[in-house]
Amino acid sequence: MSSESTEVWAGWYRDRRGAEAFTIAASGRQLRTAIRGVEYEGAAFAALEPVGDGGVLSSCVLEWDMPLPVHAADGVVQLATLSCLLTLGEPQPDGLLDRADLNLTLHYGGTAYESGVAGGDFGDALSRIGRQLPPGAQFGHQVTVDA
Repeated sequence: MSSESTEVWAGWYRDRRGAEAFTIAASGRQLRTAIRGVEYEGAAFAALEPVGDGGVLSSCVLEWDMPLPVHAADGVVQLATLSCLLTLGEPQPDGLLDRADLNLTLHYGGTAYESGVAGGDFGDALSRIGRQLPPGAQFGHQVTVDA
């Protein structure tokens, strides 16, 4: 039996056909979700690929919240909320998407700390938010997956 834990976050998937609720499960450095009957997995939010037959995840928006502990300088730990918005663009002839934009907003201590990155690099966006936190505050644990 593995000691590796799985975190699950709920959110919304939106595209031209409408919106539907979905969940993302993260176990170690692997993400997994199912959207409209197609399973996707990968090591990055912006690079989820279909498992088996299914279309590339594109031309859509994924939105979800994640709890994230923040340690203040005085040792107090508060559970903050990290709101994530990932916009995936249109597929290009080379198979890549024309864009993958990630916007993160950390709601902590009555303040919203924001970061947006092109390319969907989750670690970079989270680091940018970490640099905005009050002196001595830091994330309690890092999310183990990439963007």
